[in-house]
Parts: sequence; C-alpha cells; structure tokens
Amino acid sequence: MKLTDNFSLGELLKSQTAERKGIDNKPSDPGIIVNLQVLCEKVLQPVRDEFNSPVVINSGYRSPKLNKAVGSSSRSQHTKGQAADIEVPTFSNKDVAIWISENLSYDQLILEFYNGVDPRSGWVHVSYVDEEKNRKQNLTINKNGTFPGFI
Repeated sequence: MKLTDNFSLGELLKSQTAERKGIDNKPSDPGIIVNLQVLCEKVLQPVRDEFNSPVVINSGYRSPKLNKAVGSSSRSQHTKGQAADIEVPTFSNKDVAIWISENLSYDQLILEFYNGVDPRSGWVHVSYVDEEKNRKQNLTINKNGTFPGFI
C-alpha cells in the first residue's frame, strides 16, 4: 500500500528485530495506518522532496511486542504510528534535523547519537501528532544523556 509518492506502508512496518524474533509487526488498529500516512504526508515526503534523495526508515511503526523487544518506552509514539527514525544517507543527520525544525510542523525531533565527527552518525527521530498538538520539541540524545536543542 502506497502512503505517498515515495513511501509505502511496508517500509514503515519493516523491522529487522521483528523478522529476527518472529514478531508480527502489522498494526491491528486502522487508525495507526492513518497516522503513518499523515507522518509521511507532513514530514517524510517533504524531507524526500527537499533533499531529492531517498529517506531511509530505520524504525517506523512498532507493535507493542516489538517495542518491548527493542527496549523502548511503552509511551513511544512509534506504537501509535506517529514516529519514525530516519536518515538521508547523502546528508548530515544534523542538517536534516535542522531543516525539519526550520521548515515543517512536528511534535518531537530528536538528533540521536550524532557524534559531530561523522556527519552520518546516529539518526533523526521525528514524530507528528497534528497541527494543534505538535510541541515542536527539539532534543539531542547521546551517550551523555538527553539535552534540549541540537548539539
């Protein structure tokens, strides 16, 4: 199922951990697919269009069982289809995060494990709820903790 011009539902459901552990990662609630489509329309497709380069989805939707298997919080927006961890391989993850923060509406934008040396280190976590509820929260997470803004 195609969600936007460049994103399919399969991309947002794919998980190496789910495959390795035999976990079914298909959403049971159709509202999750709607959330994934909105995430693609409002964030992922605009990133793809701006950078004119594929956007790699490292983690999209996570079923509760998969979410637990990867050690994530039970409150993770991934379990609602509202978040994705992405990379644009030909661009710095920090540059991608900055562009999103300056040009798009989003709920939470986290530059995760970017080391400042290798531009492709880490990944960008981005979530989208809706225009009224989006917090536009920017964070950096690295081995030293969680910090406001992009370090």
